[in-house]
Amino acid sequence: MSTYYGPDFDALSKQDPEIAAVLLSEMTRQQKNLQLIASENFTSRAVLAAIGSTLSNKYAEGYPGKRYYGGCEEVDKAENLAIERAKSLFGADHANVQPHSGASANIAIYQAFTKPGDTVMAMSLAHGGHLTHGSPVNFSGKWFNIESYGVRSDNELIDYDELRDKAIATKPKMICSGATAYPSLIDFEKVRAICDEVGAIMWVDAAHFIGLVAGKAIPSPVPYADVVSFTTHKVLRGPRGGMILAKAEHAAAIDKSIFPGMQGGPIMSAVAGKAVALAECATPAYQKYAKDVIVNAQALAKALEAEGMRAVSGGTQTHLALMDIRSTGVTGKVADERCGAAGIVMNKNSIPNDPEKPGITSGIRVGTPSTTTQGMGVEEMKQIATLIARAIATDDASAHSAIKSEVHALTSRFPIYQG
Repeated sequence: MSTYYGPDFDALSKQDPEIAAVLLSEMTRQQKNLQLIASENFTSRAVLAAIGSTLSNKYAEGYPGKRYYGGCEEVDKAENLAIERAKSLFGADHANVQPHSGASANIAIYQAFTKPGDTVMAMSLAHGGHLTHGSPVNFSGKWFNIESYGVRSDNELIDYDELRDKAIATKPKMICSGATAYPSLIDFEKVRAICDEVGAIMWVDAAHFIGLVAGKAIPSPVPYADVVSFTTHKVLRGPRGGMILAKAEHAAAIDKSIFPGMQGGPIMSAVAGKAVALAECATPAYQKYAKDVIVNAQALAKALEAEGMRAVSGGTQTHLALMDIRSTGVTGKVADERCGAAGIVMNKNSIPNDPEKPGITSGIRVGTPSTTTQGMGVEEMKQIATLIARAIATDDASAHSAIKSEVHALTSRFPIYQG
């Protein structure tokens, strides 16, 4: 196992041993446990180097060539590289690489195309949507009239008929497609047709699956959508942050909405990290990785079904699987806690029409970006499914400890950073 913990770790350990100890402990946690959070991944060393670079020292309000501070000639180069790489990778007219997060990118989109009180359609949180898609505790639910759509009860796939009927009835200013716990593909052509029919902006929140698009493993929303937002730290395997792609006619509105609309200076070290990740995504190795992520997710879902759980919507076409675990006799919350005690990191998650509260849930969400980055394959997914089932089935601490030992034996064969 490598002893690499990030740039200038020696300097950190001398100056602040307490924080250095946290970095060491977190490295150990990531390496030893199974990381099955669908929204997490392991960046390359090159991305880590960019994030921890001297670019962090530079304030760069504005855009390349139009900054409000001097001395931006070098960071301009980094941002221009990130922009051009994003446009090339996704075939987009315009890219804004400054959003600090996916939520920041989404706020900018609301601001660019709508006003408080406007009607916006988005996927119901109870059926897999995101907080920024209309949660009553989020700005989106407080500032906008959100009309939610969901999945069919018979197959748990998006009900496009319901979506169209609601759109015709409510005339939304904007329709968002995309989710945080939806394992199937979205029919962007159908959504585009509905948007055209009612005169709505088509926004795709591709935070979860954009890395699969980058790897040419699933269809792209870019040819259809007016605007696409996403995070850069999931399957895309970049630094934590956000990004927006847009049609040429919306470029000025998007840029103005990010700055000065809702954000000051960009985090230039993160922008450089995004540029590095985008270059990595353009390689054949990454394209193979993206396809392997899906193969592994499908294998994991199938193996969990063999253990008696049910895959929502019949399986997965992406990087994550949503499992209905009511057959196990425990809730998602209990399953999450028991798996955590056994060294398996995942999350409880509501399933469509879940009888349990969101803090309890009847399901779990598992994802394969991280384990695939480590080099695990189908056989390891089968083993992981067995470990999950065993962990869920007991509340015995000694049993969990024994499972954790097996987890550590597995992960030791697939170190995060090598060489």
